[in-house]
Formats: sequence, structure tokens, C-alpha cells
Amino acid sequence: MNHDQYMQRCLDLALLGQSTVSPNPMVGAVIVLDDEVLGEGLTSPYGGPHAEVNAIQDVLRRYGEMEGKALLTKATVYVSLEPCAHYGKTPPCADMLVSMGVQKVVIGCLDTFAKVNGLGIQKLKEGSVDVVVGILEEACRDINRRFFTRIKQQRPYVILKWAETGDGYFASSQPEQRWITNKASKQLVHKWRSEEDAILIGKNTAIIDNPALTTRMWNGKSPKRILIDKNLEVSADHAIFAQDGVDVFVFNALKDEGQNHIRYIALENFDLYLPQTILYQLYLMDIQSLIVEGGAKTLQLFIDAGLWDEARVFTTQAEWGVGLRAPVLTSRKLKKKEKVSSDILHTYTKI
Repeated sequence: MNHDQYMQRCLDLALLGQSTVSPNPMVGAVIVLDDEVLGEGLTSPYGGPHAEVNAIQDVLRRYGEMEGKALLTKATVYVSLEPCAHYGKTPPCADMLVSMGVQKVVIGCLDTFAKVNGLGIQKLKEGSVDVVVGILEEACRDINRRFFTRIKQQRPYVILKWAETGDGYFASSQPEQRWITNKASKQLVHKWRSEEDAILIGKNTAIIDNPALTTRMWNGKSPKRILIDKNLEVSADHAIFAQDGVDVFVFNALKDEGQNHIRYIALENFDLYLPQTILYQLYLMDIQSLIVEGGAKTLQLFIDAGLWDEARVFTTQAEWGVGLRAPVLTSRKLKKKEKVSSDILHTYTKI
């Protein structure tokens, strides 16, 4: 069988859950017999059945209970991430696969979560299941880089995003909003927002740009909104506080209380290890990924602390000759360079 082909299909399925499964990982599963796909599935929205369960149920729906179960005893199950071995919101998938008499399981990569991390494979082998591990392993790890970062580093995966002119300027030297990117780039940013758990800006961006931080140019959920506002200077009529069903978290030095969809989080030593403290608080809230769209000062705060994983930087053809300089990335590696209409998008990862 072509392992790569079926594992790629698992990855394609997994990505369909990007906006719904967090803080669970994105997982896809495909069940194959004699080079024919019997069923497939992806992880349901958080709290629902995992990909393996949905793939099994797909087989039973297609072929009926009796014939479906008979086919499963001869089939190979492809899954992009090691089947879970513990009871969480759902029973262990490894136990379920053994109970269904599955003959072989092909796994993309290990799950480094402490309650799995090889235990799923161990359960499968103890149940006499033939196990293959490491098919398209790098790609399987990459799609769940947010999940693995949260597990390993106890913080969300951090994506920095900004736009700069061809001569390296980020914003006007005056307190005014001035657009840099084209419409296609703006729409792409809204797509990105729909894929992540939360988005963060600082006080000055909230006041000067008054962004809504929604996905109004894309069909998808809006991320939770995070505001850094030490002295609570952003008034309640700003767009970030809109009553649209999206939670807002305000990190400040004055107030610790909840008001409807707004949660004020007071930090005792506000200026001490600020990005570290914010990220740990978000980790405790099960926020797995964060886009930082703040001003140059806020972005540089995360850069200087070394607390970023990916940076998406738009560069335009315009040259201003004057203004505020763009943030400076250190220890960066160019992952991808692409055109977005008239803009150039550089995607960097931290070395």
C-alpha cells in the first residue's frame, strides 16, 4: 500500500478541524482495505469523538454493523497522530481499535502529551495490532505545532504579524491609522484569525487604530481578544469591547474582575516578565495559539523575550521615507516567501 498517499489524506482531513478542535490536536484517520478507502474521519469539535472513532463509525454507516465490523478485522487504519491511551472527554482510541479487531495501524507521529507519549502504541501492540510509525512524520508534527508547543513549553504557539513598507517603516510617526497592505492581504489576515484561538494588541493600537479584530472578511469564527492596557486607558466604546459573543481579556495593573464577556486580569508586577506572565495565563485558559497584531512596541516585547514561534511579515512596494521603524527579528529563518497580489509575504520561524 502507498502509506504516504493515505497519510496525506489524513493530514488533509485533520486540517478541516483547524478552527474547532483546540485545545485538542488536529487529527485525521483513514481506513483502508485492499487499496480501497472504507471510511475516514477527523477529530470533532472539542469534547467530541476523535478521528479514529469517526472513521470507524463511517465504515459502519457505509457497510452496516455486521459487514463493517468484519471488514475492520482485515483493514489498516491510518492516523496522523498516535491514538490516545487515556480517558479524557472520550475513552481511549487505542483500546477502541483493539476491541474492533483492527489488523494494522499506521501512525504519522507520536503524541508527546504525557498521558499518551508511546502508551497508545504500547496498547496497540499488546492487543496484537501491527504498528508502523513515522509516515510523513515531519508534516504530521508540523500541523500540530501549536499543540506540541503548548504541551512542551506551557504557553500558546505565538504568531507575530505585521506589515512594513519597502523601506522598512511600520507606522506613521503621528498617532494616526495608515494602511500599508492591499485588500488581498487584509482578507488573508482575517483567514488567519479564524484559525487561531486568540489575538493580542496593546493599548496604543486599540486607541489609534480601533480594530475590531474580527473575521468580517472571511467566513470563520473570530478569535478571543487580548488587550494589554496597564492603566485601563482604552474606553468601553472601542471596537475591541464590542458585544459580539467573543471573550475579551484585559491584562492590567488595576482591576481583577469579570464583566459579562470581558475579563480584567490584574498583574501584581505588571512590568516584570510581562510577555511570559501573559502567555502562562493564556496557557491556563486552554488557549493554544495566539496572533500578536500589536504595535511595534508590543511586537518587540515578544521578540526581545524570545517568545515567538512564527512571524508573518508583509512588505509593500510603497516607500514612506519617514515614520516608525518596523520591529527587528532576531534568530530568524525564512520558511516561505510568496506574493499576495502586490504585496510580498515573508514567513519566518525562530531558529
